[in-house]
Amino acid sequence: MDEQTHNRLEPGSFVLKYKRSDSQSYWHHAHRGIEMLYIYEGGGEIWVDNRTFPIEDHSLVWFQPYQLHRVSVPARPNRAYVRTNLTFDPQFVVRYLAPFPDLERFFRLLWNGHLQRQYFPSLQVFPLAGLLQELHDAAEGASSSREEEVGLLMLSLLRLLKKHLFTREADAEDIPSRARSHSEKIAEWLDAHYKRPFKLEELASSLHLSPYHVSHVFKKSTGMTPSDYLTRRRIREACALLANTSLPVAEIASQLGGLSSSYFCQMFKKAKGVSPDQYRKSIR
Repeated sequence: MDEQTHNRLEPGSFVLKYKRSDSQSYWHHAHRGIEMLYIYEGGGEIWVDNRTFPIEDHSLVWFQPYQLHRVSVPARPNRAYVRTNLTFDPQFVVRYLAPFPDLERFFRLLWNGHLQRQYFPSLQVFPLAGLLQELHDAAEGASSSREEEVGLLMLSLLRLLKKHLFTREADAEDIPSRARSHSEKIAEWLDAHYKRPFKLEELASSLHLSPYHVSHVFKKSTGMTPSDYLTRRRIREACALLANTSLPVAEIASQLGGLSSSYFCQMFKKAKGVSPDQYRKSIR
């Protein structure tokens, strides 16, 4: 039986499409929030940011905000595409994470960090399906504490992902506190200055560190260089501007560190696999 339910708490903050079933599916889009796709059965492929994964039964895909992806499931005899889509505003979850700083740090990695993996096949023995059923029941319920119940279940979901799937990201918590503090300050500086031309010496001087130490500690903590992080930050901002404004591509490039239009387009296509104009058409 095909069970399709759209559950909403605050408008747009949490949308659960539970156990939807189709004979085929072709989607090319991105979301402003996070999307988690759990596939009970199906065959085809998923494309995300220049990477392609085969769709398998009992697999999970994690999409970060504004991450363009395409799901292609061709029709097959006696073969359905059954999945649950969970799409949510990250801020909906953040409000429940204040008492759990380690879990909040992990969630912020899932939100905007560099993920080693986003596709996880063959999870039939993984207890995710039962948790999605609980989320569905809670979101469907008429209880006055429905939002709180959903929020607490989302914490359980994050803990499950941290413990069993995103282990490399969770290992970041084992980094010595001093190095982690430096890394967090470097990321904060880059987030605050991504609209300006980047100079490693300026970043290092502001934190009273050497350029070598800045690069070394950040790479060890995050798996990427400050320049790589800055590029990802600028791409993320470009996606938001392309999705939510009508600014010309040249103006967006100029706002992101004074980049030339040609260099920005080259950088964007390398990261996303499509041009800025193609991305804008897809998300709208």
